[in-house]
Amino acid sequence: MELCSSKQPSTTTLSITTFIFFFLLLLSLPHSTFASSPNDFVGSSLRVSTAKFANSAEEVITVLQKVISILSRFTNVFGHSRTSNAVSDCLDLLDMSLDQLNQSISAAQKPKEKDNSTGKLNCDLRTWLSAVLVYPDTCIEGLEGSIVKGLISSGLDHVMSLVANLLGEVVSGNDDQLATNKDRFPSWIRDEDTKLLQANGVTADAVVAADGSGDYAKVMDAVSAAPESSMKRYVIYVKKGVYVENVEIKKKKWNIMLIGEGMDATIISGSRNYVDGSTTFRSATFAVSGRGFIARDISFQNTAGAEKHQAVALRSDSDLSVFYRCGIFGYQDSLYTHTMRQFYRECKISGTVDFIFGDATAVFQNCQILAKKGMPKQKNTVTAQGRKDPNQPTGFSFQFCNISADSDLLPSVTTIPTYLGRPWKTYSRTIFMQSYMSDAIRPEGWLEWNGNFALNTLYYAEYMNSGPGAGVANRVKWSGYHVLNDSSEATKFTVAQFIEGNLWLPSTGVTYTSGLKV
Repeated sequence: MELCSSKQPSTTTLSITTFIFFFLLLLSLPHSTFASSPNDFVGSSLRVSTAKFANSAEEVITVLQKVISILSRFTNVFGHSRTSNAVSDCLDLLDMSLDQLNQSISAAQKPKEKDNSTGKLNCDLRTWLSAVLVYPDTCIEGLEGSIVKGLISSGLDHVMSLVANLLGEVVSGNDDQLATNKDRFPSWIRDEDTKLLQANGVTADAVVAADGSGDYAKVMDAVSAAPESSMKRYVIYVKKGVYVENVEIKKKKWNIMLIGEGMDATIISGSRNYVDGSTTFRSATFAVSGRGFIARDISFQNTAGAEKHQAVALRSDSDLSVFYRCGIFGYQDSLYTHTMRQFYRECKISGTVDFIFGDATAVFQNCQILAKKGMPKQKNTVTAQGRKDPNQPTGFSFQFCNISADSDLLPSVTTIPTYLGRPWKTYSRTIFMQSYMSDAIRPEGWLEWNGNFALNTLYYAEYMNSGPGAGVANRVKWSGYHVLNDSSEATKFTVAQFIEGNLWLPSTGVTYTSGLKV
């Protein structure tokens, strides 16, 4: 295919060195025996005892720590190169994996404590463990072509196998930890924060202004000064202007709220890209990992252009995050919804190849999705969702959105094809419902990734869409593609059910629709 992408299914060839490493790793694992007690299960959230779940998670942690130890030896070996960037990515990704595993153990052992969660235990556990399944995979992809990949790939394959088993130990249906309406706000949102956010009358803790009239001239400086592990909302107000910088909100920066003066007025801009040596993961102009992030009335853009291939404008690993009235502008890989539960409302998102991709559980409501003109003979694909295990709760749901051509593509909609998505991973899952599709969308709707890969295991669906590009008569005939006629099936992908939105979105002050439009 002419589409350039590093997101390729690959097979791992084990070298003798890798085999020896894998063999030694297995010998060093603890040989635990787990005693299961029927009374030790957490409600109906786990299929095994809490002790067994915790021990299984500790086993993953042991293997991860050994891989991290090996990776750490290569921190300064490769100078300023893509391999060096990939090693740095891996260390961050595996560190985040450790965090999510420890959080999962803590939540299973103390299910009544709901800090930084929805209080619905099985849904929280499935989200966090799903992220741990994604992080090593992203690490391996970034190391493609490097000698380091051969040294750690078998260890990380083992990690992902263990995590897949751990994910299978969590019940996928509703559990008995449902929050009541009285307790619907997570405990990390204080009463005064809730009132402020719902009234949209937010007081800023820090002001960023390019003209020097604020507390900081750069967004990253304000982020760096924010408290760590804060259970209180920390508000950063960014005045109008174009801020040329790369911003990263790290995992310990919780509950940050970033407010601009409008998506056309406050813009954070960068140009990192794959061609110039960045990994896809690290190319993001704006990246956030800290929990509970909110962005409002601001834009994130990557100006590298189509010819630079992978160039992310926004990457999010923030659980229970919200992007409200935000612009996300780029070409290939504009929006990297990497992991966790995310909600996008009234946003404008533009790009060319796979411009909304990743393995988050994400709902997009009332968003404008715009396909752009890329390189000659290039096909546009709106989504490339990365679900790789059937037990993952992840996927993309688009509701009340407008999927159209951007102004630069309008004259070429008949010659440059645009598709709703293609399957990046085996169990890719994407749903478009109650949305408008212009004539930019091809009649077949969806594009294969590589031959028959994933066509039987993916889940792509459409429900009650409208517009000249919404006709389903000539859609693909894959067994994994579905035209939904039953509202009960579509309801599974609404805010209330797909991201448990009623348990946490009211506290953010954002407008949302919890179910299907009547």
